[in-house]
Amino acid sequence: MGSVPNNESFSVELRQLEPENDNNVRKVERANWLLDSPDPPSPWQQLCSSLRPKTSSSASSKNRNSNGFAVSFLQALFPILKWGRTYRAAMFKKDLMAGLTLASLCIPQSIGYANLAKLDPQYGLYTSVVPPLIYAVMGSSRELAVGPVAVVSMLVSAMVSKIVDPAKDAIGYRNIVFTVTFFAGTFQAVFGLFRLGFLVDFLSHAAIVGFMAGAAIVIGLQQLKGLLGIEHFTTKTDVVSVLSSVFSSFHGPWHPFNFLLGCSFLIFILTTRFVGRRYRKLFWLPALSPLLSVILSTLIVYLTKADKHGVNIVKKFKGGLNPSSVHSLQFSSPHVGEAAKVGLICAIIALTEAISVGRSFASIKGYHLDGNKEMLSIGFMNIVGSLTSCYASTGSFSRTAVNVSAGCETVVSNIVMAVTVLISLELLTKLLYYTPMAILASIILSALPGLIDLQGAYHIWKVDKADFLVCIGAFLGVLFGSVEIGLLVAVATSFAKIILDSIRPSIDGIGKLPGTDIFCEITKYPAATTIPGILIIRINNGSLCFANSQFIRERLLKWVEKANASENAQTVRVLILDMSNVTNTDTSGIVVLEELYKKLASQNTQLAIAGPRWKVIEKLKKAKIVDKLGRGCFFLTIGDAVDACLDFKMATHHV
Repeated sequence: MGSVPNNESFSVELRQLEPENDNNVRKVERANWLLDSPDPPSPWQQLCSSLRPKTSSSASSKNRNSNGFAVSFLQALFPILKWGRTYRAAMFKKDLMAGLTLASLCIPQSIGYANLAKLDPQYGLYTSVVPPLIYAVMGSSRELAVGPVAVVSMLVSAMVSKIVDPAKDAIGYRNIVFTVTFFAGTFQAVFGLFRLGFLVDFLSHAAIVGFMAGAAIVIGLQQLKGLLGIEHFTTKTDVVSVLSSVFSSFHGPWHPFNFLLGCSFLIFILTTRFVGRRYRKLFWLPALSPLLSVILSTLIVYLTKADKHGVNIVKKFKGGLNPSSVHSLQFSSPHVGEAAKVGLICAIIALTEAISVGRSFASIKGYHLDGNKEMLSIGFMNIVGSLTSCYASTGSFSRTAVNVSAGCETVVSNIVMAVTVLISLELLTKLLYYTPMAILASIILSALPGLIDLQGAYHIWKVDKADFLVCIGAFLGVLFGSVEIGLLVAVATSFAKIILDSIRPSIDGIGKLPGTDIFCEITKYPAATTIPGILIIRINNGSLCFANSQFIRERLLKWVEKANASENAQTVRVLILDMSNVTNTDTSGIVVLEELYKKLASQNTQLAIAGPRWKVIEKLKKAKIVDKLGRGCFFLTIGDAVDACLDFKMATHHV
């Protein structure tokens, strides 16, 4: 400030103001509150605080002894120990009905999803036994129905097939799938244990909507193989390759009986779904229709010997309890790195689907779902699942909706479902030998419309066009590229949107609403008026950093230049920079503030900073910027800065 002569400068340093009245004394006190605040917590303290589990003071006071702590810990790890004490027979009746209804939908879907994952059908049923049992004792959602789902099954088949070809080495492919499941569960458990749920948010809502829609179309096109009875089909997932394979198959061997059988039962399933939505009391009808389709179609094929006339059937089906797969995990394989990468992708997608579904139904039921606990429980169920011949599983939207419609009270419905599937593995697998592949394709096709959220995409378009580009990018990436490309486009476009918003933040002129003490954006509130000789600018960004500091500096100088060039306007003597929205800065931002101060001082303009946040003011003090600019350049609010400017102007004018 000494670089500008006192008789030409318009200094607003509070130390030059005589505390003639209580108002000035209060201004000085507020400035001291700002500049003499305690140091913010260090990054290490913040990390430890975020990792520390949340416990209430009352709970900590009650559980000071080791036994109390152990009980509290076990109840947090296994929620069933807490709510199980209040479980009643009346609740079990509802859970029993919901579990049986859930099993009737789960059995045919699990077989179909195993086929989608390029595994033998029993592995889909295995995945509907162990993971639901683990989730029932560890999960915090009361409604979530877990098991194999379409998107994760497609991820597994699309990505693991590039590591090991299932047609050439089925056992090696299966072992890599189990290894991928183990890595997926490990990543999920680590995310929950260290409270790293924010990593899942790298896939924005718009990206998920686009990805799910693209995946649904790709999955649907792949089902044409079973629906048409095509023997030679492409292993690629993009729409061009799939459609080319379909069109070329019409010149080769294909069997119309598969198409006739599959379409007939697809129409039947969709019709029962329409009836179930129209008549709520018939909610059980769409849930039973897939199982009825499997039973009826299997009987038709068995009685008519349709398998000898071109109808493709399941054939391979091994029943019994889940066999151990501990020795199948390939940790010494040269593909372990690729398996870990696929596991990470499956972990994120599975968590995103499960948590979004769980939170949706939890909000309807009026309770909060802890995302970190969900990650931990889903992670453990996949780790245990990988050791018991299961592949990656998560929460299913369609089965959860059926679970809720059937009146479930707790996750006991998952236990009932798992036991029912286990009994089916013991008793019914031989009867499923003649199940036609076209029926499995029709069951998967019937579940896909729930993955395409047209209303959500339209809402994104109306609210945020940039977000819609993210949605479309993910959709087209999956559709015309691959699953990996779709995910890469989704993450890349989401980050590009964040970076663009960060490097080119909006900077608004601020005025005062007449008759009030409110300062707001002039463009938003045209009634707001400016103060002669004072220019107030607000930075609308959470960070002043290397990426945007030079852009902000140039914009601020252009604002000053424009204000000085306007007709009938006084020369800008003070620039008040509102930094109340800036939560953090770095060395580049600090250097730019110092350069801005010197540049303005050479133009006889004083810089004042209003409302700097905790971390910002601390870094400015450590960088000695507070000493260079003077304590009087910093104010708690815009109002304090404006009052100080006006008071000093009146004092100098009086002298």
